[in-house]
Amino acid sequence: MRIDKTVLGVVLGLRLLTASVIQAADAVKVEGGILTNASGMSLYTFDKDSGGKSACTGSCATNWPPMMAGPSDKASGDYSIISRDDGSKQWAYKGKPLYLWSKDQKPGDTTGDGRNNIWHLAKP
Repeated sequence: MRIDKTVLGVVLGLRLLTASVIQAADAVKVEGGILTNASGMSLYTFDKDSGGKSACTGSCATNWPPMMAGPSDKASGDYSIISRDDGSKQWAYKGKPLYLWSKDQKPGDTTGDGRNNIWHLAKP
């Protein structure tokens, strides 16, 4: 009976580990050559960000909501999770924090691309 419990524990542990790793792949998708969130909304990068740190706070973050990472999300491959100044977590791609644009209304919208010459569609 003890072996059965050990095997069960190992199997459950592996399933939890697998679920955590899959979350990184599920949080961000590639659609039409651009990165999107799981709902298909376009993701953007900000030229003023540097060193894996977000420079978009306050009203900037209201207009350009960060692509937030949940407490159980795990980084994988080119995707990382950075800490924002307020302690919250944000997804990044190749070290560049990812954002949504508040004016994009539906999946596939890309109205923030080129905004003020400092916002760009995130591309793989």
